[in-house]
Amino acid sequence: MQEKIHSYESDDIKVTYDLKRCIHAGECVRGLPEVFDIEKKPWIQPGKAAAEKVADVIEKCPTGALHYEMKKSSREEKPSSKNRIVLRPNGPVYFFGDLEVQDHEGNTILEDTRFAFCRCGASGNKPACDNSHQQMKWKADVKADLSKMPETDSLDGDKLIIKLMKNGPAILDGTYTMESASIGAHTSSKGVALCRCGGSTTKPFCDGTHKQNGFEG
Repeated sequence: MQEKIHSYESDDIKVTYDLKRCIHAGECVRGLPEVFDIEKKPWIQPGKAAAEKVADVIEKCPTGALHYEMKKSSREEKPSSKNRIVLRPNGPVYFFGDLEVQDHEGNTILEDTRFAFCRCGASGNKPACDNSHQQMKWKADVKADLSKMPETDSLDGDKLIIKLMKNGPAILDGTYTMESASIGAHTSSKGVALCRCGGSTTKPFCDGTHKQNGFEG
């Protein structure tokens, strides 16, 4: 997974922006347009608002492209109290929580609190989404077969590991709540396999299609 980090600073806060993980979700522009303005150069000017407000907006960025470091306070972003997986129609899966992405050998490639996960199979920055789904007009609903995820009452904020199998699905390890407009919110700790090739007929779950369509992860 590639990264291209830019930094923007004021007296009170340092903002970092990873161009490679940004998919223009727009939470920053809508949330604090005086700071995040794509018509200006630089497009991020953290001195235009209180550092606390800048941090509040950054924590709403669903991709993890934006992060911050406070210079005059001890505030730092904490993982949400539960791990959440949010399905978006015709787009990525958003992960929120105490997240660790591992490759098929168990090496950590990302630790974060927010991540946009490619599920169309076409991203040039796998496993991160890069908006390729829009260019290919990829389609997927936000349904999920809940029988694959036995429900649990536990909401323990343990780490959620997203393990990428070689040229195959992502296996989940940890407790999570999957959410969408179709299924509501469903909490489980089942180690399900999420499709990464984009071709599964049981989305968001893997059905083995990656073996036929030549997916390379």
